[in-house]
Amino acid sequence: MKASLLVLTGLALFSSAQAADVNVTPRGNLDNSWHQFREQKKGHVAFLGGSITEMEGYRPMVCEMLQKRFPETQFTFTAAGVSSTCSTTGAFRFQDEVLSKGPVDMLFVEFAVNDDQDARHSREECIRGMEGVIRHLRLANPRADIVMTFFLNEGSMEKYNSGQIPLPISAHTEVAERYQVSTINLARTVTTRIAAGEFDWKKFGGVHPAPFGNRIAADMIGELLEAKWGTPPQGSAKPHPLPEKPVDEKNYSKGRFVQAQELKLKEGWKVQIPDWKGLKGGKRERFTKSPVVEATQAGAELALSFEGTAVGAYVVAGPDAGIVEAQIDGGAPVKVNLFHNYSAGLHYPRTVMFADTLPEGKHTLSLKVSEEKDAKSAGHAFRAIHFVVNDGK
Repeated sequence: MKASLLVLTGLALFSSAQAADVNVTPRGNLDNSWHQFREQKKGHVAFLGGSITEMEGYRPMVCEMLQKRFPETQFTFTAAGVSSTCSTTGAFRFQDEVLSKGPVDMLFVEFAVNDDQDARHSREECIRGMEGVIRHLRLANPRADIVMTFFLNEGSMEKYNSGQIPLPISAHTEVAERYQVSTINLARTVTTRIAAGEFDWKKFGGVHPAPFGNRIAADMIGELLEAKWGTPPQGSAKPHPLPEKPVDEKNYSKGRFVQAQELKLKEGWKVQIPDWKGLKGGKRERFTKSPVVEATQAGAELALSFEGTAVGAYVVAGPDAGIVEAQIDGGAPVKVNLFHNYSAGLHYPRTVMFADTLPEGKHTLSLKVSEEKDAKSAGHAFRAIHFVVNDGK
């Protein structure tokens, strides 16, 4: 029997201090969530990620697994998956979309695919986003347990098959090691099993796994839980140690959304629900019901006074997405192109950073819609779901 098939129902068929699949890496402990679920009989479990988390895939399987293991526990499950979003966006929306729902006992997080094919992040960007999420949670609730899962695309399989580690997985693993977070390397398991002829990419289901592929992910998580909980943890719940030195000092561990009233809007800007029906390009319903900070003409300006080390905007960038010129504290303007590879056919959600290595303290952002635009764009539009800031270390 293959190791990754040992857990077929979410309840393991073995008992061991270590998981059977070598790509399931237990680190630290998951004792606190076990005590919470078993003894307090209630628990808040959150799932943060992109479309793989948003879809009805591994997430409901893990929820069912936990409910079966703790049948008397009243669970609150927070689904915070948003299609196309990367770890940068995840770090800035974490407060509003996860922590505001109440203290989190256990977090499942995945961003390996979107940090690669959507955001095309550098190693530094992968670390700042993922470490921002992990450190923010540990600062908010030091007893929170965390599991990180690496999903995959065809590019990550090519990397593994050529003897390399995909950049986001390597970067996220560095964060996991620093904070002693257990990881599920689904990407390497699937690559190995496909190479062995057990199944193919189509049967797995592709980037958005089929039920077959999501079951493999859920079963690997089940192996981890059995490795940690097969023998009931002893003692009492204890805070996880927080490393004094982060992997990256400029991580987004205090990322937050900016409220519209904090902005100083000049002529050409409005806070409104756009006329989506009149705009070309696909729209995702979750973004069409709330007001955005919008300007569609070149020359429109706004300002934001903030305190922190980074500032940016969580935008929807469609076929008419423009270019903005950002100035920090009166310095030289930096041009930021909002148009994305997917913008031609979709008002695409993404977070663009205007500055991310500022010294701690008070700053002013001046933003102007440029006369320039991407050659593929039909306009100069800027539509922000939220502006974002990182309040500091």
